[in-house]
Amino acid sequence: MTQDAQEAIAKANAAHRRAMAMPRLLDYGMDFADATALFARTDAGEPWDAVAAELGRARLAKADVAEGEGHSLTSAGERQRGIAALVFAQMAFNFDIPEKRALYGELVSACAALTRVSDMPFNRCEIPFGGKHLIGWLLRPSTPRADGTVILFGGQTGWGVAYLPVARALARRNLAALLIEGPGQGETRIEQGIYLDADTDAAFSACVDAILDDPTLGAPGIWGNSYGGLFAARTAAHDSRVAACCVNGSFATPGILPFRSAFEQSAAMLGTEDRDAIDANFARLRFDPGTMPIRCPLLVLHGGADPLVDLSDQQPFLDAATGEARLETWPDGDHTIYNHGFDRTTLAADWFAARLSTR
Repeated sequence: MTQDAQEAIAKANAAHRRAMAMPRLLDYGMDFADATALFARTDAGEPWDAVAAELGRARLAKADVAEGEGHSLTSAGERQRGIAALVFAQMAFNFDIPEKRALYGELVSACAALTRVSDMPFNRCEIPFGGKHLIGWLLRPSTPRADGTVILFGGQTGWGVAYLPVARALARRNLAALLIEGPGQGETRIEQGIYLDADTDAAFSACVDAILDDPTLGAPGIWGNSYGGLFAARTAAHDSRVAACCVNGSFATPGILPFRSAFEQSAAMLGTEDRDAIDANFARLRFDPGTMPIRCPLLVLHGGADPLVDLSDQQPFLDAATGEARLETWPDGDHTIYNHGFDRTTLAADWFAARLSTR
């Protein structure tokens, strides 16, 4: 390998480590030993995507052995750790190049295998929208009927099964979780060709339709993380059927952040590298508290040490609330509170349980 190639890998690895720091790796469910190995091996010069994929495949191979021996709980645990590693492997690529597509295909296959051994009912969902489908995964509690279902999603990079650990916390409170990939995200973008120029409010309302069509899923709530919080707030304001809304670390006024990776992620979500088109689409998605009242209970989560989102960026969501509104902050919390993941998740899960169970 040439020195230029080594330097390029080192530069990319440093950027990946900033975007996917240890708290985030653990929050998404990666095993600590695997996360430590990922950092050590990439520090030594191995490419991030290759190491993360290898660690994930090793977990999935162990899961296959455990499943063959009848140890379904062990197999499920290994698969969940393997899934988390593959999430971070594909995250090394912003655009839907062949490498990302291949890794995302592995991730989807790993999720399909988890459906066989999960200790909680877990299945793939395809929700009709605009002649295509929104793709997601539904985790149900191990009871005949959930007290409610939380539509759970991320923003520009963390989607779908990245929130499987959070979904499990909800399920332990008798809440189902729809791990949806919205416009511009995951398989919905890669395979279905639905980009962020779609009607995001209508897309997430289609998820509400799907929940209400199933009498075993209870009342719908919505929880958006990072830019996903903007989509959650807009949906709650647009759709009166949403019974509770959580916004975690989002901008009310979106825009392209001043980082190369942020531009690429925005471009991938919209399907174009035309900066004017991206800016125009973000302007279209701006949350206006004066015309978008949120009438359902609202929970806003904020990290005081978030390098991307200031509390003032989230204030419009609180200003839009016409009823119950609660702000929870962690003074040293990073973006979407990765570094206090347990406390953040239990607080929000308990909050949803208290509000959806009464509906």
